Amino acid sequence: MNDSVYVGKAGKDAALDRGWLLGHFKEAGDPRHSEDVEIKWGVHPRGDERLQRVKGEHRTALLVLISGRFRVELPGRSVLLEEQGDYVVWGHGVDHSWVAEEESVVLTVRWPSVPGYAVGE
Repeated sequence: MNDSVYVGKAGKDAALDRGWLLGHFKEAGDPRHSEDVEIKWGVHPRGDERLQRVKGEHRTALLVLISGRFRVELPGRSVLLEEQGDYVVWGHGVDHSWVAEEESVVLTVRWPSVPGYAVGE
């Protein structure tokens, strides 16, 4: 067994940490620990939404639609992801929120992985 290898199932593992599979919040020594990047497998029921906008963002994010219909709200712009593989990228200083218009699965990649950015649910 090599401790630098982790094999898992995104749906099962994501349920243990609010969807997050990789980032600074995993224990040091865990191959999923990273201060460079965070990866989330987000499973959202229809109508699920982030009511409070994430503000003062200091990371870059990529959000890819795996299935469903998912809307990302950005300043002055609403982006609808409706076909598998649709994605949106936003950078530093871009406030955002989102809503699952249908049951959706999205993969989010953020970088760098910085403590202290959790928004209350």
